[in-house]
Amino acid sequence: MSAFDYGMEAGLFSSKIFAKRPKSYQNSIEFRRFAQAAEAIRYAVEDIPPSLLATCSLEVAEATYTGAAIRGLYESAEFPLPRRAKPSKK
Repeated sequence: MSAFDYGMEAGLFSSKIFAKRPKSYQNSIEFRRFAQAAEAIRYAVEDIPPSLLATCSLEVAEATYTGAAIRGLYESAEFPLPRRAKPSKK
C-alpha cells in the first residue's frame, strides 16, 4: 500500500441535516474543494458534527474515503497539520 498524499487537491461531500419544522428534516449535500487533502480531512473531522462524519465522502485523485477512513487519515502520525486542542471535559 502506498502512502497517502496529504498535499493533493481534494473534494469533500458532506451531508447537512436540518429541521424545517418539528418532526420534519431535510437533507442537503454540500461540496467543497480544498487545495490540500489535509485541509479537507481536518475540516471533516473538526468542523462537521461527529454524527455526520459517516456521511462524508473525500475524493483524492481517483480514490474515495468515507467516515472511518477519513478519521483514520486524521489520526495518522503522518497527518501534516496541527490539530485543534480538544476541549477539557468538566
